[in-house]
Amino acid sequence: MRRLRLLAGVAATTMLAVVGCGGDGGESGSGSEGGAAEDNALTIWTTEDQADRVKAQQKIMDAWAQKSGATVKLTAVAEDQLTTVITSAAAANDLPDAIAALSLNGVNQLHTDDLLDLDAAKEILDGLGADTFQKRALELTSADGEQLAIPSDGWAQLLFYRTDLFEAAGLAEPKTYDDVQNAAKALKKGKTAGIVAATAPSDSFTQQTFEWVALANGCQLVDDAGNVTLNSPQCQEAFNFYGPMMKSSSVPGNQDADTTRATYFAGNAAMVIWSSFLLDELAGLRKDALPTCDKCKGDPEWLAKNSGLVTTLQGPSGSAPAAFGEIVSWNVLNDASPKTKDLVTYMMTDGYLDWLKIAPEGKVPTRLGTADNPKEYTDAWAKMEAGVDKKALLSDIYSPETLQAVAASPGSFDRWGIPQGQGALAAAVGGQFVVPQALAKMINSGASAADAANEAQKAAEGIKQDLG
Repeated sequence: MRRLRLLAGVAATTMLAVVGCGGDGGESGSGSEGGAAEDNALTIWTTEDQADRVKAQQKIMDAWAQKSGATVKLTAVAEDQLTTVITSAAAANDLPDAIAALSLNGVNQLHTDDLLDLDAAKEILDGLGADTFQKRALELTSADGEQLAIPSDGWAQLLFYRTDLFEAAGLAEPKTYDDVQNAAKALKKGKTAGIVAATAPSDSFTQQTFEWVALANGCQLVDDAGNVTLNSPQCQEAFNFYGPMMKSSSVPGNQDADTTRATYFAGNAAMVIWSSFLLDELAGLRKDALPTCDKCKGDPEWLAKNSGLVTTLQGPSGSAPAAFGEIVSWNVLNDASPKTKDLVTYMMTDGYLDWLKIAPEGKVPTRLGTADNPKEYTDAWAKMEAGVDKKALLSDIYSPETLQAVAASPGSFDRWGIPQGQGALAAAVGGQFVVPQALAKMINSGASAADAANEAQKAAEGIKQDLG
């Protein structure tokens, strides 16, 4: 029986819909291997849960299944509901063989719950070659010297800004706290917000956005000894940068991924903090998320042509510019079919480019190439078409410098807690929305930065004590 020790409070996460996809993943091919029936029937969960992406993943896995003589049942699970679904599956002794596209917090949650097969992860990585991966991606997906999961790809958190508005106002590229604050204040005019960014109190998007801002100022979740440091001067300074700016230079009400994108796409914001998944939508390649600004009607790429982006940010107390993003991984669970290792290896070799093609703007390769061709995957990524309803080469829309910056960003991602060996705490703090809730009180109720930082500190310390 797999053991499950749930993270405190996360099991209360709101249930969302689970999308099941297919049952029979393929037919036996000429290369079929023998083995027990249960070893040939794999159940895979994926947090890449958009319908078009689920379909694309199933197609890749079907190709492997046909060659291996196995079947793959793919089920999409929204990450915010993962703990609840795992709880139910564990109670029914029906956990999957592997989980794909899982965030760093999700990986650490599974590790805390003793659900990961670390020997399988090591065997897969040894076979692929650790030196073919981004070193930072491997560091962020390991703990206590052991590899927890196989990092498949990543997305970068970016600050998009209207180059036309900045140039007209004579403003510097927004790379520092001062740059961003000055621009947000100067460019808030009429219906145009200076900046839009996440503020919703129960949203992981708010956690991700603020964590980048905090890291830029040297604000860490814990120190090297594992002590919670959310009320440090650096963190109070980060709260004081973000909260008042969202209140005075943005739009009223709670903001999330959908609202911030819509405001920027309407031409009603000078800056937005969003992930690299925005790149194809910004260029008008997805019908359900099209730019709607006045000039976009005649030229769907107008907003992309008039937007710049920055991959790093620095606050006054930060020792260096910080990059933030997510690394998602393949996670093999305990008691998985032995063929699970073969599937993951396939997804990182023969199936890897097709995996990246699902959404290259948000799937930056963490495996750079092979021993024979060290840049095989990064070179191919740069030439991939993006989009859903319309396809286009990212290189035809964005400059080489922009794409190179996005491609290189996973190599310098920083994250709360993980480098200090406190990944489990970071996962729990993020899952319970400790910082977003403190930030929302600051914006909506007039709490001070010190109040917000102290509230977050107290909550995080309580979680740390519960985790033992």
